[in-house]
Amino acid sequence: MSENVVRAAFPELEVIEDGDLRAGVVNAWVTAIEENDVDDLTEVPWLPPAQRALGLENERLVSHVRDVTACAVALAETLLERREVTLSLDTVVAGALVHDVSKLAEFDGMTETPIYNLLGHPYYGVYVVAVVDLPVELAHIVLSHTSRTTVEPATIEAELVRRADEVAAAAIRSQATDDLRTV
Repeated sequence: MSENVVRAAFPELEVIEDGDLRAGVVNAWVTAIEENDVDDLTEVPWLPPAQRALGLENERLVSHVRDVTACAVALAETLLERREVTLSLDTVVAGALVHDVSKLAEFDGMTETPIYNLLGHPYYGVYVVAVVDLPVELAHIVLSHTSRTTVEPATIEAELVRRADEVAAAAIRSQATDDLRTV
C-alpha cells in the first residue's frame, strides 16, 4: 500500500531511468513511512518551526519535494544544454526526491521530535538511504543539501539539489514576507 502512495505522491519517479534506483527511492519513502507510522504522506508538513513563524501552516512536504525536484531538473537540463558538464540526471532526480525523507522522523504532525531536536536535519535521511542500499552519492546529497550540517556539496548533483532546495524554500517564505532577508 505505501508503495502506491509514494508513487502517487511523486510522479517524478518515472523520470528515473534506472529501475533499481527508482525502486530504491520508493523503498526509502516506504521505510520512513512505516518506521514513523505516517498515516497520510500528503499531510506531512514542510517545516513546522518555520511554518509557525511565517503563519504558513498549510505548507506540505510533498509539494516542497516536488518543487525541489522540478527546480533541480531545470538547472541540470540548463547545464547539460549550455555547458560541457558531466552529470547524472537520474542522480539529480533521485537525490531531490529523497533529500527531505528525514522529515517523517523529525516531526509528528506540527510537533518536533527528538530526532529533530537532538540530531537535526538530515541525519535520519542518511540512515534511510543507507538502509535501503541506495548509492552513497544519494546519502551525500541528503547530508549536504542543508546548512544544518558542515558537509558541503562535493558533486554537481549535490550542488544542484542544494540550490534547488534553497530556492524552493525561499518561494515558500516569499508568501509571508516582502523581504527574504528578514526570515
